[in-house]
Amino acid sequence: MLISQSYREVWSLRSKLIFRFIFSYFLLYMVLMFTSSLFEVPFRWLGKTFLGFTYEYDVSGYGSGDNTYAYITLFFNLILALFFTVLWTVLQRNKKEYNKAFYWFIVALRFFIVSAMLLYGFVKVFQIQFQPPSFVKLLQPLGEFSPMGLAWTYMGYSKGFGMFAGIMEILGGVLLIWRRTATLGAFIVVGVMTQVAMMNLMFDIPVKLFSIHLILMAGIIFMTDFKRFQSVFIKNKSTKAYDFYHPISSKSYHKTISILKKLVLPILLIAGCILSYLGQLNISDINHRPALYGIWEAKTFIKNKDTIPPLTTDSHRWRYLLVERKGNAVVKTMTDKLLRYTFETDTLQNKISVYSQYSSKDSLNFEFDLPNRNQLKLWGEIENDSIYVVLQKKDLKEFPLHSRGFNWINERPYNQ
Repeated sequence: MLISQSYREVWSLRSKLIFRFIFSYFLLYMVLMFTSSLFEVPFRWLGKTFLGFTYEYDVSGYGSGDNTYAYITLFFNLILALFFTVLWTVLQRNKKEYNKAFYWFIVALRFFIVSAMLLYGFVKVFQIQFQPPSFVKLLQPLGEFSPMGLAWTYMGYSKGFGMFAGIMEILGGVLLIWRRTATLGAFIVVGVMTQVAMMNLMFDIPVKLFSIHLILMAGIIFMTDFKRFQSVFIKNKSTKAYDFYHPISSKSYHKTISILKKLVLPILLIAGCILSYLGQLNISDINHRPALYGIWEAKTFIKNKDTIPPLTTDSHRWRYLLVERKGNAVVKTMTDKLLRYTFETDTLQNKISVYSQYSSKDSLNFEFDLPNRNQLKLWGEIENDSIYVVLQKKDLKEFPLHSRGFNWINERPYNQ
């Protein structure tokens, strides 16, 4: 085998070259992931001189993992890894084996993948990464969705599917903690992350580079035990037990590490559940529902004492008032333009402070009345205009995404 976790006294030249490159490349990748911003000046020069990036771009990428700076970092990562491989080969051309270095390299890969899998798994299980469709999404025509927005809505709609995906990521990560189960863990991670990477690629989600690297890292771990996998699952032959090499032979060391793993794993899982649950509570609309929660459709709209008809060409007349989170509201106009406002309600005085992020706070500039639970009247002044609006609350069950639950029996496909 080209790469193996079993001890080999003499490595072939090809095995040594492969090890030197993957060791250099992936350790650099892990280090640069957290430190690349420190090298902004030389990296910008590198991107401009060798890659032709002359336009303006931000180092952080505004949340994107596939930004220009990430590709410059990857280019530098590759060039430096090739350089280290050549230099290493020249300096240690007579080196016979790298058993110890390869062991610690695999440990580093396992630690990195486990961290990523637990993080990504928990935010899926507790619906932090993918949240249920918001009011804005419910009213947004399908053709206006971006590919990423469509994928996010698809994943966020089904809590059960998100939990399944997250549990599989956590399972793969947990199995990687022990060497005996690392092959199975790597196999699961490759499968799960291939699905993630394909979604990133096909729906233009900017985490393509990271997801692909996780597949490659897990693939390296899996390939160290591929011979046994091939014998059993492909050739249908018996196989021998894998003789893992360990540079430390002390029994007390192994016993201590085993005890630590058994103690730390439950702590990590419990802490992950608690922190993720608190994070879910912090973003869940159930725990942040304001007094006027709902989708309100404007039936009457009077601006500066003029009744404005509901013309679809009017970019100023309100069509919907979306109140989903405490302290915020979104107005959707007749032209589907979205206007975001701070929306602070005083239910004791029946007054509201409504102001946009671009204007100063106007304290309690609106009053409201609820003749019944399905009707809302608002009046006041905003941006030097007097507004009077009568709104009707929409029943969320009108939306199939809210009303259509799970059904064991379907006489015909419900495909709208």
